[in-house]
Amino acid sequence: MLMPKRTKFRKQQRGRSKGAAYRGSTIDFGEVALKALEVGNISSRQIEAARVAITRTVKRGGKIWIRIFPDYPITKKPAETRMGKGKGNPEGWIARIKPGRILFEVAGIDHDLARAALTNASQKLPVKTKIITING
Repeated sequence: MLMPKRTKFRKQQRGRSKGAAYRGSTIDFGEVALKALEVGNISSRQIEAARVAITRTVKRGGKIWIRIFPDYPITKKPAETRMGKGKGNPEGWIARIKPGRILFEVAGIDHDLARAALTNASQKLPVKTKIITING
């Protein structure tokens, strides 16, 4: 699963996610892409599940680019713990997604197969998505 090699701090504050993505919002590598339509968090496990779904559908053909990376730590407090006593321990990593962000790109296969692969991948993700091509 994807995770950073090292970070400056173990835990991060949540903040808030607003506005549309201006970075990573155009197709740069492939021909067909999966684009996010809403704000959300995608865990490293969900990214891996979507990647596996794409590779199984295309059967080792073409090339796949993962355009998101889980670089944000998620903490969790143990079960049956009282309130207070500080922030919980890091449990996993997520990628914070804004509308318009390109999640996956595919090239080197016919468009029907690419659409099928990206549809399978979108079913593994917790955000609404749309399949786009270079033409529009």
